[in-house]
Amino acid sequence: MIMTSELLEIHPLELKFTFELKKQSSCLIQLTNKTDQYVAFKVKTTSPKKYCVRPNTGIVKPKSTYDFTVTMQAQRVAPPDLICKDKFLIQSTVIPFGTAEEDITSDRFSKESGKHIEEKKLKVFLTSPSNSPVLTAINGDLKQDIGHETSSPRDKARHGVENIPPSQKVAEDFMGFETAKDAGELGTTMGTQQFKTSRDETEELTTASDLQSSVAKDVQQLKSAKADDFENLKSKISFMDSKLKEAEVTIMKLTQERSMVAREKDKLQSELELLKTKSNAIRITQVGFPLLYVCMVAVVGLVIEYLSNL
Repeated sequence: MIMTSELLEIHPLELKFTFELKKQSSCLIQLTNKTDQYVAFKVKTTSPKKYCVRPNTGIVKPKSTYDFTVTMQAQRVAPPDLICKDKFLIQSTVIPFGTAEEDITSDRFSKESGKHIEEKKLKVFLTSPSNSPVLTAINGDLKQDIGHETSSPRDKARHGVENIPPSQKVAEDFMGFETAKDAGELGTTMGTQQFKTSRDETEELTTASDLQSSVAKDVQQLKSAKADDFENLKSKISFMDSKLKEAEVTIMKLTQERSMVAREKDKLQSELELLKTKSNAIRITQVGFPLLYVCMVAVVGLVIEYLSNL
């Protein structure tokens, strides 16, 4: 089954999970954009704690497809007759070229902005494993549900799991819901009870949307806080690097000054040794001069005395 919509084609139109107690089950949904515009989508559910959608938002490029996976968490209790009332809502809208996936927020899918928002609801169907019959409880007795044993090979090849066709009543309700949604005449084509059910489903989807919006805001705030912390840490590291460079320059200058002081000290010591040597030479000269003078005077005296005796 493929539904042709204005923006996206959704395949398949229902989510089928192979139900086993305490085991997860996944279902692949493919979105096809046959337009020439970029289309953003968002997935909502009435049971956000029960399912995990990866990714729950994204951008489908023109003339391309986009797959996302819905995983049902492990359940401890099986629903009666394997009937599940959970529903999913896929919203889509046109976005400008160049929009990043981080910019796909809940505000883009708000109808108050006046933009065209396309919506499609998908029902959830549970199937039993192919290797064991499904037992359903009716009036306190257990009997084998034969209808759950007939799944077409085509469905198995398409989804990778055994798909069980819904009962006639469920199929009629689902088709009626699609028609009312496509025609936009839910209040005139459905009875009072169906209108109340649709209103309850809308309220549940709104609650789920609010919860997902709150989670998205918390995640965005956490990302912003982490970004701020990263910027602060980066600035501190840059400051420490500048201080370290200044310290290295100061150490280099001190090392050069120390070398110059050592050279000046060696020069002064050399000059001091030279001065000491000159001082000793002068002292020796001063000490020897008077003795020579005395000797000369004595010699002259002896010569004069010798000449006088003649």
